[in-house]
Amino acid sequence: MFSYLRSDLVHLTAYTSHPKELTDNGSGSSPAVIDQLDTNESPYNLPDDIQQKLAWTLQASIESNRYPNSGQASLKQAIADYVNESAHLDSDLLTQENISVGNGSDELIRSILIATCLGGAGSVLVAEPTFSMYAILAQTLGIPVVRVGRASATFEMDLDAAQAAIVQTTHPPIRVVFVVHPNSPTANPLTAAEVDWLKSLSEEVLVVVDEAYFEFSQTTLVQEIRLRPNWLVLRTFSKAFRIAAHRVGYAIAQPELIAVLEKIRLPYNLPSVSQVAAQIALAHRQQLLEVIPQLLQEREQLVSVLAQHPALQVWPSQANFIYVTLAPNASAQTLTMIHQRLHQQGTLIRRIANGFRITIGTPAENRRTLTRLLSSL
Repeated sequence: MFSYLRSDLVHLTAYTSHPKELTDNGSGSSPAVIDQLDTNESPYNLPDDIQQKLAWTLQASIESNRYPNSGQASLKQAIADYVNESAHLDSDLLTQENISVGNGSDELIRSILIATCLGGAGSVLVAEPTFSMYAILAQTLGIPVVRVGRASATFEMDLDAAQAAIVQTTHPPIRVVFVVHPNSPTANPLTAAEVDWLKSLSEEVLVVVDEAYFEFSQTTLVQEIRLRPNWLVLRTFSKAFRIAAHRVGYAIAQPELIAVLEKIRLPYNLPSVSQVAAQIALAHRQQLLEVIPQLLQEREQLVSVLAQHPALQVWPSQANFIYVTLAPNASAQTLTMIHQRLHQQGTLIRRIANGFRITIGTPAENRRTLTRLLSSL
């Protein structure tokens, strides 16, 4: 370890994803088809007409020698309009002053951590299993992470443990609570009890509700933003809007909090191409989102078939993925063996905690997943 680097980074595990190309399936050759069902992307690219419009817009309006639009005002207002519409709020309830746009939600999470906890000012609370980047980003900044568990039968947060952590963690105190609604990898939405607990927290604690899968769940807490200065909602264009390659995420909060995030945001953080892609996606949202019912139907078919296998527990989902666990006595070696076997055949799924998170793909991808997973048990 180089002496000028922080020693705590030695033990930090970075976020990793499967490579987009596989080199060996165990027989000396790579699979003919790779089903990328490990990162909760949409299995569908942009339709040809939207791809063509994006290409034409880039060619006609973007000067590569110029920096991107740093203020992002038109994109922020378009996002605010969409949030108002999709949450059935008054058309002017949220404006561009309520929006900050990031290079993916990851940049926004990092900005939140810098604004609240850096320099020993605070720690963060997460209920595991959950999205790993909250803890990873906190640790890269030297911010302590307080972890609590979830109920084994429902994956609801252990609220007693969470409340005890809020009270007992004082050096430094918990300044941010991260929750995903619905959670990843377990796909369950927040319960009424969890929401009530979040509402009960002091305004000295920032509540971050990550709604990355809102378009699939159609459940949102964004209406709380106008009532609670210590609440922030995160969303992304990487899932339902099919532009994961462009890395566009956004935060929704009261203007005073957004203003602080804007101070931390790097200048020109979002490339011109990404800004154009997000605006075109919003302008064509009805066309892009019309595939969601088909994905939800495919999800239910996967759940129905897998649930019939006695070795599997398939959990209810309100997202574009499902969480599958094995029988309680299944060993870590068994999980690893199944995961590797699927990988060798070209089916990429995410192994998390004691199970697998499987993104809903195309009908053909889902059929291959069923065949390969069931034959591996």
